[in-house]
Amino acid sequence: MSVFTDRGEPVRRLNWGCGSHPEPGWINSDLKDDPGIDISCDIRSGLPVEDDSFEYVVSIHALPMIPYPDVVPVLEELRRVLRPGGVLRLGLPDFDKAVAAYLTRDQSHFLVPDEDEPTLSGKAIVHLLWYGYSVTLFTEEFSRSLLLRAGFKRVDGCRFQETASRFPAIVALDNRERESFFVEAVK
Repeated sequence: MSVFTDRGEPVRRLNWGCGSHPEPGWINSDLKDDPGIDISCDIRSGLPVEDDSFEYVVSIHALPMIPYPDVVPVLEELRRVLRPGGVLRLGLPDFDKAVAAYLTRDQSHFLVPDEDEPTLSGKAIVHLLWYGYSVTLFTEEFSRSLLLRAGFKRVDGCRFQETASRFPAIVALDNRERESFFVEAVK
């Protein structure tokens, strides 16, 4: 699907942390070097793109893999590659939802099969740390604080498949609705 600006130019959009499933129509970036990944690098060393390159950037469940001391610098790097007025949309695992599910003993919230871990507390822990890949946990309040520290001028909480931005297609990568929250930050 091609997406265009009001001036009829193609929208440049980045899918940061795409994993092994790059999306057509996006510039896909990940630490991995798999087919379809356009930019393979560790964002902590900087993205090899010019300042102000993208109208919007989307990242779904990649930021939790960044250690806490590096989160604000990573957000600053994502801000750097956005054009003025550009938007960063994050889909993040919701710690508040996980805690609520744990306290109400809602075992179905945790996407960990019984053969991996049969206990509720074990499922919650493995789910939150996602088998050791996640090293930073997030709430909407915490993500807002981090994004503002990274220099974004506005942060909006959004619902699954809904945007506060002028880019309707920014929600195209949304997934994992039940366990996630979504925020958009404007440069």
